[in-house]
Order: sequence, then C-alpha cells, then structure tokens
Amino acid sequence: MAVERVCVVCLGNICRSPLGEGVLRQAVMTRGLRIRIDSAGTGNWHVGKSPDKRSIAEARRRGVDISKQRARQWTASDFKNYDVILAMDSNNLKNLQ
Repeated sequence: MAVERVCVVCLGNICRSPLGEGVLRQAVMTRGLRIRIDSAGTGNWHVGKSPDKRSIAEARRRGVDISKQRARQWTASDFKNYDVILAMDSNNLKNLQ
C-alpha cells in the first residue's frame, strides 16, 4: 500500500504538529514525492489560529515557513482520510484511540 496522505497530530495543533507538518512537507517536496501532509489537534480551543510564534521561529530557523497554517481539530472521519497518522506523544495516541 502506497502512502499518499499523512497527518501529524498533537493536542492543540499550534506547536508540535504544525512544525512536524512543515518539516515533513519540505522533506517530501525536496525528494519530489507526491504525499499530502496535514496536521490536526485532538482539542478544539485553538481552531483557526496560526501556529505558536515559537514554532514559527523554529521552523523559520530551519528554512520552513509554517506561518500560513491554521489549527484544526481531528475528527473521526479523518481516520479514513489518512494512510499514516503520527501522534506526537502517548497522550495524543490515547486520545486518537
């Protein structure tokens, strides 16, 4: 099975998962792969907000722009929309399960 869609998931989708999305997206593009990369949070309190300024700065330091990303909440339908789901820690994994 080919991996075509990947989602990185953390709690609020403003710190770790946007950074993971940005770095992974750049790695995929650099290699000329056709994989859709996305991110989401298990919580809903940051929906629509941009990534945390510290994550934006860390990404920029690595040559990655994540400033245009906006937080969204993971939904049950996302399970069928992604081939790979990367939970950023064990609590995020438990929330997904």
